[in-house]
Amino acid sequence: MIITEWNPLLLLVPILLPILGGGWLLLGWRVDRENRELFTEVVACFTSTAVFLSLSNVRRGSMATVYPFIDGFSVGFMMDGPGMLFAGMVAVMWPLALLYAFSYMERAPRQNSFFAFYLMTYGVTLAVAFSANLITLYICFELLTLVTIPLVAHSQNPDSTYAGYLYAAYCIAGASLALAAVVLGTLDGSGTFRFGGNLAKEYPPALMRAVYLFGFVGFGTKAAVFPLYIWLPKASVAPTPVTALLHAVAVVNSGVFAVTRLTWYAFGSNLLSGSGVQVFCVLLSSFSMVFAAVMALKERHFKRRLAYSTMSNLSYMLFGVSLMTGRGLTGALSHMLFHGVIKMSLFLCAGAFMHVTGREYLYEINGQGWRMPYTFTAYTLGALSLTGIPLFCGFVSKWRLLTAGVAAGTWADMVGVAALIVSAFLCAMYTLSVSVRAFLPGAAEVPAGIREADWRMLLPIGVFTVANIAFGVWSEPVMTFLEAVSRGVL
Repeated sequence: MIITEWNPLLLLVPILLPILGGGWLLLGWRVDRENRELFTEVVACFTSTAVFLSLSNVRRGSMATVYPFIDGFSVGFMMDGPGMLFAGMVAVMWPLALLYAFSYMERAPRQNSFFAFYLMTYGVTLAVAFSANLITLYICFELLTLVTIPLVAHSQNPDSTYAGYLYAAYCIAGASLALAAVVLGTLDGSGTFRFGGNLAKEYPPALMRAVYLFGFVGFGTKAAVFPLYIWLPKASVAPTPVTALLHAVAVVNSGVFAVTRLTWYAFGSNLLSGSGVQVFCVLLSSFSMVFAAVMALKERHFKRRLAYSTMSNLSYMLFGVSLMTGRGLTGALSHMLFHGVIKMSLFLCAGAFMHVTGREYLYEINGQGWRMPYTFTAYTLGALSLTGIPLFCGFVSKWRLLTAGVAAGTWADMVGVAALIVSAFLCAMYTLSVSVRAFLPGAAEVPAGIREADWRMLLPIGVFTVANIAFGVWSEPVMTFLEAVSRGVL
């Protein structure tokens, strides 16, 4: 409920605060570790507070134009349902991920630059969430790539440098593909997002659908859609606090978010529904989810396995968006939220294991659950949820996507339903096999000295685990909100 009506220009506060705070660190502010950690956590917490105040008090649909180029081309920000979801996710997760990072990066080099870009990424992600039109979304989408390249390549060894190069090449190339859709969506001067679409009707439908396909694949590059997925598993060389947010929230979800905006708030489902382009998008998403699940099952590196799992689950979301139905959109948005919660937990557990033991591969997990019971119990609960077991939040969103696909009823949608079931079965194999390795008696001799990580790493894991269960047993308020978004009410 709106208590007071704030000027939408106040949306700039949570966007600029972490960008300026990170810039101060980047410019070489001399500070010891304790004060740097206090500064970054305070900035993140103030930013999250500003986000939630904005969610409560900025009128839905009101737009703040920051800079007009020419008619129809402007930088502006606004508050609406999808932006509320994405910004709310980020606002909860970022301070917790920072707390985890303080422990994980304690002995790492170049901490000033790491935490500077980590804070700046928070602000740019919020700018993506609050973008009011395709031009603003595109600019912020590109800025998100640029500000996260140093995080991917932070270790500055050959593997991380190559991963940073690959990440930049794929994401910038993908954004170039999407540029045609951005230009067409803005030429008529009605670029502001509007539920149901905002394109001028004088364009030939075949042209608009073809250009939309460029946008779907281009923006979908950040969501690791096949065949533009190579950067995602390679980026797992980054520090775990980066991969957790990169693979669970900020970068990959920005790809899904941009495709959702393009589909439902620019081109419109009425234009696309029933077309060959829609069939292609459904089938591409279906293939991507199964392909990635198979790759995850084959992968023997802990974080790369989770990275392929992310690719698979992002395609669940793209499948929901591509159904062009309200039920499909609800399923996609719910999976964006719940997958973020689950995958944050899984990556943080993987990072805790790797940080404590110095090991990275699955065979090295054998028996470690007895030395790290908290970490691997939390991992197992996340794995059960990601598989789609009832009483966990992953079941809620996967069931929504499954029923939405069945209700849509076309042959392509049925292919997607089958792909969803197959990938869920494979998910059980590639996630729960890790738990079996960790707790199987006699799997390996457990080395002395292995113990749980410190409280700064365990607390965020616990919070996301509790959220995983809480959303699973009581998802009604969230689903009511998402259904309102999918009807265009918010």
